[in-house]
Amino acid sequence: MPVPLAPYPTPPAPVMAPPYAPPPTHGGSTSGQSQLVCSGCRNLLMYPAGATSVCCAVCNAVTAVPPPGTEMAQLVCGGCHTLLMYIRGATSVQCSCCHTVNLALEANQVAHVNCGNCRMLLMYQYGARSVKCAVCNFVTSVIGGSSSTTPDVKFNN
Repeated sequence: MPVPLAPYPTPPAPVMAPPYAPPPTHGGSTSGQSQLVCSGCRNLLMYPAGATSVCCAVCNAVTAVPPPGTEMAQLVCGGCHTLLMYIRGATSVQCSCCHTVNLALEANQVAHVNCGNCRMLLMYQYGARSVKCAVCNFVTSVIGGSSSTTPDVKFNN
């Protein structure tokens, strides 16, 4: 004769956690936090508002925090292709990895011209008399704001 089985109690409903919502961002920084690049290992560091320096957890290098309201800019090092951050308005930036000195040009200090040989669009410092193409090594002359080999000069103003 079969033995009747008692019904199993139903398990309680699992407690559902609210869905993850990332903290709101304001101007590229997390609420109350900002970012900078570690002067030692080049990792991106986050720090609370009001901090004057940040110690990296990876390499223990201490990086000074720029004063509040300082506008930062970025460029890629021409020597080692590391992303560099610097205070906007600087004219040159030395890479801490390879020590290459990079020109930091504002957008209105740069002009464009097509290479006189391969037609590659080239960028050069405003006021330069010639520019050498990195693709074909052709030197395109730029005289008085216009190119002697091609009329396709574009200035960023």
